[in-house]
Amino acid sequence: MTGVQTCALPILDNDEKPLLISVDLPGRTVYARIWQVNVGRTFLYLLDSDLEQNDPNDRQLTSRLYSNDLEVRISQEILLGMGGVRALRALGYSPTVWHMNEGHSAFLTLERIDELIKKGKTFEESVEIVKKNNIFTTHTPVPAGNDQFPIWLIDKYFSQIWPKLNLSREQFIELGNQAQAWGDTFVMPVLALKLSEHRNAVSELHGHVSRKMWNWLWTDRKEEEVPITHITNGIHTGTWIARQTNLLFQKYIAPNWTELVDDPDIWENIEKIPDHELWAVRKHLKRKLTVYCNEIARQKWQRGGFHPVQVVASGVLMEPYSLTIGFARRFATYKRANLILRDYERLKKIVTNARMPVQIIFSGKAHPADEPGKLIIQEIYRAVKDAKMGGRLIFLEDYDMNIARLLVQGVDVWLNTPRRPNEASGTSGMKAALNGVLNFSVLDGWWREGYNGNNGWSIGNDMEYQNTSEQDEHDANEFYDKLENEIIPLYYTSRSADNLPNEWIARIKETIKTNAPRFSTCRMVKEYMDTLYAPAIENNIDK
Repeated sequence: MTGVQTCALPILDNDEKPLLISVDLPGRTVYARIWQVNVGRTFLYLLDSDLEQNDPNDRQLTSRLYSNDLEVRISQEILLGMGGVRALRALGYSPTVWHMNEGHSAFLTLERIDELIKKGKTFEESVEIVKKNNIFTTHTPVPAGNDQFPIWLIDKYFSQIWPKLNLSREQFIELGNQAQAWGDTFVMPVLALKLSEHRNAVSELHGHVSRKMWNWLWTDRKEEEVPITHITNGIHTGTWIARQTNLLFQKYIAPNWTELVDDPDIWENIEKIPDHELWAVRKHLKRKLTVYCNEIARQKWQRGGFHPVQVVASGVLMEPYSLTIGFARRFATYKRANLILRDYERLKKIVTNARMPVQIIFSGKAHPADEPGKLIIQEIYRAVKDAKMGGRLIFLEDYDMNIARLLVQGVDVWLNTPRRPNEASGTSGMKAALNGVLNFSVLDGWWREGYNGNNGWSIGNDMEYQNTSEQDEHDANEFYDKLENEIIPLYYTSRSADNLPNEWIARIKETIKTNAPRFSTCRMVKEYMDTLYAPAIENNIDK
C-alpha cells in the first residue's frame, strides 16, 4: 500500500533469542534466523544467514540475489525451499496451499515429502499428498530464467537426501531431469511441475508458450491438453496510481473506486471526466517528471565529477510539452531496448523535428552477470550522449521504484519491444495504462490481451518468426512508421479550438476504461482463488 512504512522485526524463541532454522549442505550446516515484515495485513518472513555460526561464505547467502556461481545458487535455493518449510513449521504454520512462484523454491517439495515419509508414508503416497495442494506458477520462457543445475552438483548436494526419500540416485535425478544438447541437467521448473497438481502461466499467450515448452513432460497428451492454465498478472492499483489521477477518479468514477477496481461497469464513468480536467492532470504529471529530470541533472552539475554530456543525458534539456515516450525495465537481450536504434538516422530525424519533437526516456538495469544486457545499455547510452540527437534521448540512472512511478505516470506513451513470444506478461505497461499513458508495444504478454485497436498501438502482428533478424527488421520499421504517421500527428495536430488533443484524450479514456479493471491485482487474486487455491484447499490431505 502506498505510504506504508515497513521494518523488519526479529522473531525470537521462548528464551528471547533469535529463532533459528538450519539446513545441511556438503560438509557443513547452515543456520538462518527469521525476520518478520508487516506489509499491510500480510506477514512476510525473511531468512537471514548472516550469523556467527556460519562460515564467511554462507553468511553471504541471503545478501544477494541471482548469483552466477552455481554452488551459491543451489545453496540459496536449498535454504529457500527446504529451509522455508522448516521456518514455517517453526513459526507454527501448517499451510493448506503451497504456492511456488517460479522454480526457485521448488526444493520445498522434497522437504514436504520427507516430512510425510517420517510419519510412515511411502514415497509414492507422499508425492500424491504433496501434489494435491502444490501450485506452481511459471514465468519467463527464456532458458536463463529457468534455474538448472549440472548432475554432478545434484550428486554433491543431495546424495544424503535421496536415501531419506527411499529413492535411488537415478530415481531422484529423474524428478528434475531434462536432456539438453550439452548433457542432462536438473531443472527446477521440471521438479515443480512434476510435484504440483495445479500449474499456471501468467498471460494467455504465455499459457500457449508454456504448454508447448513443457509438452515433453506429458508425452501422452496433445499440446493444447497439457495441464497448464493461465492467470494474467495484475498490478496493485493503490501503489501505482498518481495522487492527482486518484482524486479525479474519486470525483467522477466512484468515491470508493479502489474497492471496485475490477468491476468494468464503474469504468464507464470515465466518459464523465471533462477532457480539459483529464488533460490538465496529464500535463501536471509530465511537468513533475520534467522537473525531476532537470533537478537530477542540476545535482550532477553541482556535485561535479561529471562530464557535461552526462549532465545533458540526465534530462536537463527535457521539455514539459513535447511528446514523451518512456522505456524502463530490466535490460535483458530479448526485451530489445536497442530496437529503435536499428535505423539510427531515421530515429534522429524523428526526435529532432523542430515542429513536432519527440523525447524518449530510458531507465533500467541489467543483471550483474548479463554482459550482453550491459552492452545494450552502453549502446543506448552512446545514442543518448550523441549531440546530434539534440538532448531528446534521456537515460535516468539508478532505476528504482520512485523513478518507475514518475515514468509510468508522467510520460505520454509507454514503449515495450520484447521479441515475441518471450515476454511472459509484463506489468509496467499496466501501471502506465492505469494513469492514462498509451501503450505502444509488441503484441506479447499482457498487451496481446489488453490491446483493442483504440486504446494504444501495436508493434508487429500476432505471429511468430523463425528468423529473428527478419522479426527485428519488421518490428523496427513498424515502430518508425506508426510513430511518424499515427502517434506524432495525433498528439500534435489533432487539436480542438481550445488546444485540446481530443482524439488523444479519447484514447486515454479508452485505455483506462479497458485496462484498469482487467489488469488489477484484485482481479488476479480472485482468479487465483477460484481457479487454483479453492481446488487445492478442497483436496488438502496434508495431514
